[in-house]
Amino acid sequence: SIFILSFYLLHFFVFFFFFFVLCCVRRLAEMLTKFETKSNRVKGLSFHPTRPWILASLHSGIIQLWDYRIRTLIEKFDEHDGPVRGVCFHLSQPLFVSGGDDYKIKVWNYKLRRCLFTLLGHLDYIRTVQFHHELPWILSSSDDQIIRIWNWQSRQCISALTGHNHYVMSALFHPRENLVVSASLDQTVRVWDISGLRKKNYTPGGGDDLSQNDLFGNTDVAVTHILEGHDRGVNWAAFHKSSLLVVSAADDRLIKFWRLTDPKPCEVDTLRGHYNNVSSVLFHPTLDLILSNSEDNTIRVWDMQKRSTIRTYRREHDRFWMIAGHPEQNLFAAGHDSGLIVFKLEHERPAYTTHGKYLFYIKERSLRVCDLSNGKERVSLTIRRSSAPLSGQPRQLHYNPAENSVLVITEDSDSNNYELYQLPAEGAKADSKLDDSKRGQGKNAVWIARNRFVVLDKHKKLLIKNLQNQTSKTITSSAFVAAENIFAAGTGTILVAEEDKISLFDLQQQTVLATIKAVHVKMAIWSETGADALVALVGRDSIIIADRNLQQKARILDTRVKSGAWHENGVFIYTTLNHIKYTLPNGDNGIIRTLDVPIYITAVKGDKIYCLDRSCRCRVLPVDITEFVFKLALIQKNYAQVLKMVRESDLIGLSIIAYLQRKGYPEVALHFVKDQKTRFNLALECGNIDVALEAALAVDDRDCWHRLATEALRQGNHQVVEMAYQRTKNYERLSFLYLITGNIDKLQKMLKIAERRNDIMSRFHNALFLGDVDDRIEVLLQSGQPNLAYYTAAAHGLDAKAQAIAQRLQEANLPVPDLSFLPSSSSASSRKLLVPPTPILPLSQSNWPLLTTSVGIMQTMLNSKPGTVSSAASSSLASASVDEALSSAGGAWGDDLIIPDGTEGDLSSGGAVSSSGLEGEGAGEGGEGWDGMELEGLENITVPKSSSVSSGDNFFVAPRPGPSHGEIWARNSRLVADHIAAGSLDSAMGLLRQQIGAVSFAPLKPLFEKIFLASQVSVPGVLQLPSTVSGIDRNWTETPKSRLPVNPFSLPPLIQELQLNYKSVTEGKFSEALKKFVEILHSVIVVSISSRQEQVEVKDLISICRHYITSMQMELKRRDADPVRQCELAAYFTHCSLQPTHTSLSLRSAMGIAFKAQNFKMAASFARRLLEFNPPAALMTQAKKVIAHADSNPTDQLTVNYDERNPFVVCCGSFTPIYKGSQMSRCPFCLACYQPSFKGQVCSVCLVSEIGAEAQGLELLPSAK
Repeated sequence: SIFILSFYLLHFFVFFFFFFVLCCVRRLAEMLTKFETKSNRVKGLSFHPTRPWILASLHSGIIQLWDYRIRTLIEKFDEHDGPVRGVCFHLSQPLFVSGGDDYKIKVWNYKLRRCLFTLLGHLDYIRTVQFHHELPWILSSSDDQIIRIWNWQSRQCISALTGHNHYVMSALFHPRENLVVSASLDQTVRVWDISGLRKKNYTPGGGDDLSQNDLFGNTDVAVTHILEGHDRGVNWAAFHKSSLLVVSAADDRLIKFWRLTDPKPCEVDTLRGHYNNVSSVLFHPTLDLILSNSEDNTIRVWDMQKRSTIRTYRREHDRFWMIAGHPEQNLFAAGHDSGLIVFKLEHERPAYTTHGKYLFYIKERSLRVCDLSNGKERVSLTIRRSSAPLSGQPRQLHYNPAENSVLVITEDSDSNNYELYQLPAEGAKADSKLDDSKRGQGKNAVWIARNRFVVLDKHKKLLIKNLQNQTSKTITSSAFVAAENIFAAGTGTILVAEEDKISLFDLQQQTVLATIKAVHVKMAIWSETGADALVALVGRDSIIIADRNLQQKARILDTRVKSGAWHENGVFIYTTLNHIKYTLPNGDNGIIRTLDVPIYITAVKGDKIYCLDRSCRCRVLPVDITEFVFKLALIQKNYAQVLKMVRESDLIGLSIIAYLQRKGYPEVALHFVKDQKTRFNLALECGNIDVALEAALAVDDRDCWHRLATEALRQGNHQVVEMAYQRTKNYERLSFLYLITGNIDKLQKMLKIAERRNDIMSRFHNALFLGDVDDRIEVLLQSGQPNLAYYTAAAHGLDAKAQAIAQRLQEANLPVPDLSFLPSSSSASSRKLLVPPTPILPLSQSNWPLLTTSVGIMQTMLNSKPGTVSSAASSSLASASVDEALSSAGGAWGDDLIIPDGTEGDLSSGGAVSSSGLEGEGAGEGGEGWDGMELEGLENITVPKSSSVSSGDNFFVAPRPGPSHGEIWARNSRLVADHIAAGSLDSAMGLLRQQIGAVSFAPLKPLFEKIFLASQVSVPGVLQLPSTVSGIDRNWTETPKSRLPVNPFSLPPLIQELQLNYKSVTEGKFSEALKKFVEILHSVIVVSISSRQEQVEVKDLISICRHYITSMQMELKRRDADPVRQCELAAYFTHCSLQPTHTSLSLRSAMGIAFKAQNFKMAASFARRLLEFNPPAALMTQAKKVIAHADSNPTDQLTVNYDERNPFVVCCGSFTPIYKGSQMSRCPFCLACYQPSFKGQVCSVCLVSEIGAEAQGLELLPSAK
């Protein structure tokens, strides 16, 4: 019987042992591991106080610096000889200290990544090192039985603490008091008072020396307590963060914690559970917990109140040696035989849910409601919470708006529970009783109807319950045998999560409606209710976007996703440990902002993110949503919004550029990219030769020039091709280009270049292209080909040269070639030079008709930018930077761009404004008047006379002629240009009166003549008969009755003319520019357009011409004005809406004029506006000097009619300001502004319309009458 009893007892203990091991393994599976490394044995650990870093000192002598948040090794430090047992970060300086078996203490700077100095003094292994939290001290313990305190600034030992008679295994400062605790293998723990040492070293007269030490130790440090109770050596001792408590761990497998009371400390309790040596121990920084690790391969968490183990984590085959805690966060680290592990004891994600504008969340023991619209919070009710640490933590919260109820899911050590609460009405007192809640067990519970919820129990069954927590239905199905969690999915349906998939389950039909592959999904976040709803299935390292039928839309791989919410426009915003990110429904994603600490998004409204931090504090984070709104608009083809954002937003970055290029919008990317090589590639991709040329000039790479030449040649822009060939010195292609464009002069230059380069083939080819037979013969002779030279001379009839070559051959005893192949007639007159044909229309000064490149809708919309006319105009202007314009400005800008520089005395001297003004050209000539309305070219046109023969006569009556082409044109159109082409001048002028209030037609006479002559063709007839004149139709494919005349005026040539005028303005040729701008403005009246987009461009063109004409007129008038008027006109000039280049020039000129007139305050205002254009360094310095001088002398010598703070427009008649709110009249055509007294006069800008006249508006789009 004894044998049988022993047998059963043995089996019982074996079973108990394996059960215990399995429990430990299960606990390890529940361990919240954040980071893990593989390395040699880790003996020392230290968390950085602010950064996500941890130091690990290894038994191999290496110190590793890890970023545990991104799981990356930052640096290795290897200068110790032998194991490094202690390491510690400084709290504020970029320093850490280490101590090893080489008896050395090393202080390191992790920014410099090197050791700063070494402290020597210990005579044996150094076990621990620690920085003091306030003083420049280092505490070290060693196997030489001495504890030393070092001043790391003076690099001296200021105290040696003796008393232990065995190895000192650890020594630590108290976090707040002037105490040190040490643990030794002499089985004691000692507490030392260092207040004397602190007073000595940090009071007047104190010093860092050991002269006051007596024979038996240091008199400045005293032992206050000796804690005895362990039966074996003590490995570790640590202070409580705030209380006078000490915990110790020893080789007797016990953990003891002590209370330091006077006069004698007391042992509070002993914790038993480890079955091998306990390596280290510490207090939890916030909870009543103790954490310990041991050589029995376990980490244990102890409840200080119950004196029992509440968590055990086991690691097979690895003994634990060190445990450390983060000073601020819920993070711990443990070092073992094969590396280290960073973990936390509990989840920090708060339980919350959002409905409408209300956020429901649990903080401490209360459920709170926050109104997101105003940020007001209130406590709704008190919930049941377990008093034991790490148990009963709320994990999830589900709100039922119909019944105003919530389900709270809590997590215990063994299982999950749910609690059902009825919330009080808004405004009611939060005095709910705890007994009002209804509880139950289950992995999760979610609402499926207004009065029902479903619970997933531990047996993998679905329990449908009512509000009384009564089970109304139980569902068992093979569909969720392996179910790990459930999520809400609308009325009557749920999402069932398994390890590797998610299923949509219909509770009524008990069938699976859809399935999608998804691994370890922990959240399912719906965008909205309805058929168009999207769901984000959030896992630890991935997000899947799917529709209501679980059809996958996108999959995003990321790391450590924490939370997420849907933006109102359908973008999913989520957080990771380090960032706030977004993902579009198609999977495109990006970063919104970085995070210092993790947050949990509760709602996203507009550009604000509402979130909770780990302390359950409601926070509102403003974010920039421009990037993902821009991408979403691009995907949805909302081009109007894209265009608005391109113009108004500051979207700069390689990611947005790459995105636009990837999506096929390189023309949009050009607006953001700054790198010239990238701009070049994008410009070629979208066919923008102007931008590509600008980038190629900046890059100046041979490959770029070659690619630019290829694309320009494809489009027909041979001028850019010529520049590219010149840059790459591609002489052969350059010569051929000059040949096909008829540029004979440059071909001759290429011949001379080839001669200087001594390039025989190039010289021969250029001579062949030019038809220069003499030079070809000379090349052949020089290259040793006399026979070919003889043939060439004879074939082209150059008999004298041929005879000379034949004589040279005979003198050299060489045979003369046979000329029998030549024609029978050998006379020179029968043979002609073989030369290339003479070009009829040389294109050296203009391009070929350019190939129309495909322009997408985005490029078309971008071309309609207010203030510019087309992409060509804008790119032309953009190519000339403000710096270049300021440096190259000349002509009539004159000396106003120059301010005397030098010393302050030079600046202060000022100077009066010269009455002569700027040097430049005089005003342009006035209009020549219109002598008559006759049009040239009508002399030979006969008009049949109407017959007056009565019907009673017997003569033959010819049929009446049909309508002429002019009559058809005038009848089919209301466009002024069509009536002019038809010769119907009266109706054309009538239309102009109706549309633009025109009263002066003399300036338009050249336009009338050009349009009429361009729309007629004269075909010579037989002898002595007049030529036949016919009209040229632009829609000749249509029926004759609906045809319209051709119009020679179109928008692109006007744009090119505008670009040339910009250059004239920059060069200061104001008279020439004024004349050209007026011509462009007149041409707009008769321009031919075909789309609404071009109509918008025409309006912009009119606005540009109006501002430039006004500014040019003011500048020309300023030359003969008095000093006061000069200052006024220069100031008004700066308020014209010009291109940035010209605005900066006008500001520079106005600044100079005002400064010379000693109006320093006025000059300073122009200087400040000039600095906004980022001028060149020299000009910037000059402007700053003007501002500095005005600050010291803020006066104006002259009184001028100018107030920059009061918005105004310039009267184009009197050139005086019309301030906001004042009455004014406008020109109905160019919209120029005038004082009311000018009403009824002819506009001085367009020279055509009557100021203040009623008009319908200019019609340019073809439409039936």
